[in-house]
Amino acid sequence: MELSGQNVTLDSVVRVARGQEKLTLSAAARESMLQSRAYIESELSKGAVIYGVNTGFGALSSVRISDSDIEKLQKNLIRSHASGVGTPFSKVESRAILYLRANALARGHSGIRPEVVDKILEFLNLDIVPVIPSQGSVGASGDLAPLSHLALALIGEGEVWDGDTPVATEAYLKNKKVKPLELKCKEGLSLINGCQVMTAVGMLAAHHTRHLCLLADVAGAMSLEALRGGRDPFDPLISATRAHPGEKKTASNLLKILGEKSEISESHADCDRVQDAYSLRCMPAVHGAVKDALKSAIETLTIEANSSTDNPLVFSSAGKILSCGNFHGEPVAFQLDFLAIALSALGNISQCRVSRLINPAFSALPAFLAPNGGLNSGLMVVEVAAASLASENKIYAHPASVDSIPTSVDKEDHVSMGTIAARKLKLIVENVSHIMAMEILSSMQALSLLKPLKPAAGVMAAYDLIVADVPLAEVDRVFSQDIKKIKSHIDSGKLLTTVLKSVGELEW
Repeated sequence: MELSGQNVTLDSVVRVARGQEKLTLSAAARESMLQSRAYIESELSKGAVIYGVNTGFGALSSVRISDSDIEKLQKNLIRSHASGVGTPFSKVESRAILYLRANALARGHSGIRPEVVDKILEFLNLDIVPVIPSQGSVGASGDLAPLSHLALALIGEGEVWDGDTPVATEAYLKNKKVKPLELKCKEGLSLINGCQVMTAVGMLAAHHTRHLCLLADVAGAMSLEALRGGRDPFDPLISATRAHPGEKKTASNLLKILGEKSEISESHADCDRVQDAYSLRCMPAVHGAVKDALKSAIETLTIEANSSTDNPLVFSSAGKILSCGNFHGEPVAFQLDFLAIALSALGNISQCRVSRLINPAFSALPAFLAPNGGLNSGLMVVEVAAASLASENKIYAHPASVDSIPTSVDKEDHVSMGTIAARKLKLIVENVSHIMAMEILSSMQALSLLKPLKPAAGVMAAYDLIVADVPLAEVDRVFSQDIKKIKSHIDSGKLLTTVLKSVGELEW
């Protein structure tokens, strides 16, 4: 796949992160980089003073650097800024970060040599992955600390992954017969200016969220059947009166999964219930709003992934080198915070359905879905665990972007905290995945107790897949193992694929 500086998509990030693509720099991008580099060198030959090229950085920008120290300046920058701490990002996340950093530089507004991007692509193609600590970025002036650890590996220092073990980069590259990058003027600065860490981590979380948005419709349909809910709230006449795209898509998805009727729905056709609870009836509004939030986030993240975020930026055709703030992560931070809020709501409504499933006041099913309640506790604490995760998400959903703290002796006095937003979004994604697994476990138990009545075809497809691993719990067992098995079907995509084979494509 060619890297052009403008062709990154959500799916390409996932493929590269998983090592499913080999990358080369496109000819057009290479030419653009060469022109940009030539302009920088021309200006330097005329004695121009250029920030980060022959000056210090941040509040030290007024310090002039001698020509003999220009290249040493870049190495000093990387070494000093590699101050990250905490659990490293996963290899998948770090590969995504490398990809986005290379793409931003390939746009040709950084004034660096194509060799820098070539080296990043060599690392990706050989699966040489830097160890990048996850903490230490405030999300402005770029993701300075984590990107410095990325750059450190490129110059043969710091650590890279050997399997699951961090090892010294220098020895690892020698063993692989890979030469480290020799930094020239401006290249160290260009490697660390930008929001590629928050954007990469956010895009991977958004990809997982896209999957969860469809699974939420599946899990909700399963719960609706188990609770003998009605289909009327999903009639297309309703969503036509409120033009939110996600609402229409969700109602359509639910009708596909549920069909017009089933043995279960026929069994309560004449019941006296007028309306279902909000967690069932309002799925189009709530699930749909999450889908709309996700669409907005992906649009912003994709724009960011194909943007120039260096400082200064080089515009060779216009004859300008301009200081700017394109490294500020606010556009990304806002979207990641909003997506965290939306996903938390998705977890909340899923947990509501778990609570209804185990409550005999809302169905003819036994308390806690335990066939022999008292001796057996059934899914009592499965519901408690779901409540715990839903409440934990409320902590993570607090927006990181509302905070700012002055740094660099007040030169960098407003920051985005976007990387914190990305990191906590990951935690919410994982929690919501577990809550959905708990909802599916609960609906599976309920559907088993409703036999011989059969659910709708889409629900039955999910049921048949899961019940092979998680049969009816006639007596208490270790339910964490059931949750783990169901979540593995969620994470692998097997559950969603099985339902899609039965009902056709669903919309997100």
